[in-house]
Amino acid sequence: MSITRRDFMATTAIASGVGAAALQPSAALAAETNSKGMPMRNLGKTGAKVTILAFGCGSRFLAYKDEDEADRVLNMVIDLGIGYLDTAQGYGNGHSETRVGRIMKTRRKEVFLTTKIQERKGDAAMKRFEESLRLLNTDHVDLVHVHALSGEDDLAAIEAPDGVLKTVYKIRDQKMARFIGITCHAYPDVLAKALERHDFNCTQMALNAALAGMNLPAGRGSFYRWPKGGFQETALPVANRKGMGVIAMKVYGQDHLKGEATPEELVRYSLSLPVSAAVVGMPKISQIEENVQIAKSFKPFDANRMRQLSGDLSNRKKVAMDRFFANHVDA
Repeated sequence: MSITRRDFMATTAIASGVGAAALQPSAALAAETNSKGMPMRNLGKTGAKVTILAFGCGSRFLAYKDEDEADRVLNMVIDLGIGYLDTAQGYGNGHSETRVGRIMKTRRKEVFLTTKIQERKGDAAMKRFEESLRLLNTDHVDLVHVHALSGEDDLAAIEAPDGVLKTVYKIRDQKMARFIGITCHAYPDVLAKALERHDFNCTQMALNAALAGMNLPAGRGSFYRWPKGGFQETALPVANRKGMGVIAMKVYGQDHLKGEATPEELVRYSLSLPVSAAVVGMPKISQIEENVQIAKSFKPFDANRMRQLSGDLSNRKKVAMDRFFANHVDA
């Protein structure tokens, strides 16, 4: 895919208040594809490359109830070129990791494997991570995230002397994970602080065309609304400036945006941001095939189309989505 400098500048300029020079060109656009035709991007400054489409192994994957079908789905996902699997200990209390682990027995070298730790105490986090490795049938993952940062108090617990932050550093130092990161659904300002303060390689945040990403409950059933741009204007610029690998999630807004825009528009929007990949839950085989086709034919939106789509969807959907994501973890 050939991308001109003019196209690149238009695409990266959409992050309001952030000059294109502050964004990471290597993360913004695909320069190559894998052997199955799936575009790849640099994972920030880690030196790794990942497919721009990642398969979400949370509630949408657990929607496949039959275990044989789940195995067929994962094998199909890899066969179609998706080389990034995103799971977590909290997805079905190990059920997702168990499913992924069955396939990793024979296909571990074909994928970039990510899991997440929900525990906040360091000792408990290490024990649970070791269990994750056992379930995943591997001696290391490519990326482990601290899962679902949920406010200032939670960040303080993560940073505590006996907190999980020291544990993920240890996990990386001992090469049980190549890279470490942190995810966040609903607190863009707190995520920005975490990224500024600490040595994360990657981060995963809600980046969709409705600009979802509230800050804090305001009491009496109301919500304090963070500036319109949410993560896109608050945490994403920090991650780009520090050269982190950025993974977009909630591309479809946990289905809140389906029917409000086409799947192609929603996926293209998130992938037109300066991110490395977008993780998408796909509970039907038809959706896997559709998203693979969208990713393989990806071309970035220009800045005007980005503003038009996000302006329309955020005006109609942002408040409802912010309420939903306030206490959401895709378990």
